[in-house]
Amino acid sequence: MRTALIAGNWKMHRTAAEARGLAEELRGVVGGTGASADVVVCPTFTSLQVVGEALEGSGISLGAQNMHWEKEGAFTGEVSAAMILTIGCIYVILGHSERRQYFAETDESVNRKLAAALDAGLKPIVCVGETLEQREAGQMEKVVLGQVRAALDGIPAEAIPGIALAYEPIWAIGTGRTATPAQAEEVHLLIRQFLRSIFGDRAADAVRIQYGGSVKPDNASELFSQANIDGGLIGGASLEMESFAAIVSAAG
Repeated sequence: MRTALIAGNWKMHRTAAEARGLAEELRGVVGGTGASADVVVCPTFTSLQVVGEALEGSGISLGAQNMHWEKEGAFTGEVSAAMILTIGCIYVILGHSERRQYFAETDESVNRKLAAALDAGLKPIVCVGETLEQREAGQMEKVVLGQVRAALDGIPAEAIPGIALAYEPIWAIGTGRTATPAQAEEVHLLIRQFLRSIFGDRAADAVRIQYGGSVKPDNASELFSQANIDGGLIGGASLEMESFAAIVSAAG
């Protein structure tokens, strides 16, 4: 059995002081409750240290929203794997659709970041997903599996179990629209079957595939009950303590 992974992506929300307050609330409700899911929060870079301090010893892990593939250098505005590791991060989100859409991230850059994250000992969450136009044009499988294939290019089979994939249909992110459990399961199964064909049964069965796309307390249980959905990458609902706690509970 795979352990569900619930990761809260706080995106560009909350000052450091506000983020600390939210982390302390989450610690009191989610931390130390014996939740069967692995729980992660991913605040902005400026809040990583204070959130990490607030969560220390709680059982809730810290993650970053992005990183650069180089160890250091003249890359103004970027941070390296070592930098987020030393501040306490265990996880890192890579290739989020907003990074691809607004900051010109490519399949190649996601692949380079993934290799660097694994080399540094981080646990990557790699995002893939199609737009509404691509889905309606019948291109969902081509787009999603193409992103998976490109992200994992050159990654050895033994490293695959340490990677989480997050299927996030772009048309359901922040829109209030959600893929039905059947639609989400279809894509998750497709991804797992693809992994099986490339990396074998052991790797495919171990990889956690999250769903990301307007997950809320009222739909979390049904989504997480699907055979190939191993938790969620949670956006807006992760900024509300009660909603996020309810989603974590639904995964356990």
